[in-house]
Amino acid sequence: MNYRLKLFTLLLWGLPLLQIAAQNENDTDNPPTKPAGYYTDTVDIAAAPPRLNQKFPLSDQNNEGGWKINKELSDEFKGKKLNIDRWHPNNPGWKGRQPTYFHGSNVSLKKGELVLKINQHGDEEIPEGYTHTAGFIKSKQKLKYGYLEAEMKLMDAPWVSGFWVTNGSKDWWTEIDICENDPGVAENRHDLHSNIHVFRSPPEHGDVQKHFMRSKTYFIPFELQADYHVWGLEWNEDVIRFYIDGILFREAENTHWHQPLEININNESNKWFGALPDERTDKEFHIKYMRVWTQ
Repeated sequence: MNYRLKLFTLLLWGLPLLQIAAQNENDTDNPPTKPAGYYTDTVDIAAAPPRLNQKFPLSDQNNEGGWKINKELSDEFKGKKLNIDRWHPNNPGWKGRQPTYFHGSNVSLKKGELVLKINQHGDEEIPEGYTHTAGFIKSKQKLKYGYLEAEMKLMDAPWVSGFWVTNGSKDWWTEIDICENDPGVAENRHDLHSNIHVFRSPPEHGDVQKHFMRSKTYFIPFELQADYHVWGLEWNEDVIRFYIDGILFREAENTHWHQPLEININNESNKWFGALPDERTDKEFHIKYMRVWTQ
């Protein structure tokens, strides 16, 4: 079916205008059918910049931002074992969201990549209420402001692949989700999620006593799990910017995220995303590198 005929057919079906705008020659055979207003916007893939070097963020290859690599926080994952001076090999403070239990057996380095798997715990008994295990690494150092980037291939199964920063302290509990996507769930294959949270703030802050989030979802005209893609976060005192393959797709005012945050990479189940385990436990989450720059 050519593009004009496809557009005419969609108009007859009465799909939301935003979805119609998203249909193009890069569509897969099964485009999503989301309600009107579900997508904030469509990501313009034509705007993706070429990779000219590995020294600077993909979105700023000429280093106009004056970025300097933070070698203590960055990791190319080239060794045989995870650098435990840099990373906790599991989440030291969170068992996992049922039915998935975080277990260190699911974390490994293979062929120059970090690989997070499912159910590698063998016959080891896991706590009641959990039926599956997944992987989690957390940085031992915290970061306040900077640019974070990771090249990743997400899981092609009903699991959330995550790359995010957070701080859970007595006074503040905040989070920025750089990547929190589950394209292995059929209806979410074209969804690019973006979320920032405030779960807790000190009483003197006044305006945040209960959890709130600013969530947006964008249409992306390919399936995220089909190949490697680059996720980026630019975070400073004023703004939070989200990137995919060097394309700026969201900018949010930084009203609350001024605390040093820990870096997390994990896979997990999450009913809110429709990501509940099935028999596909042989799928993997691959991360080529995780780099941090500061100004």
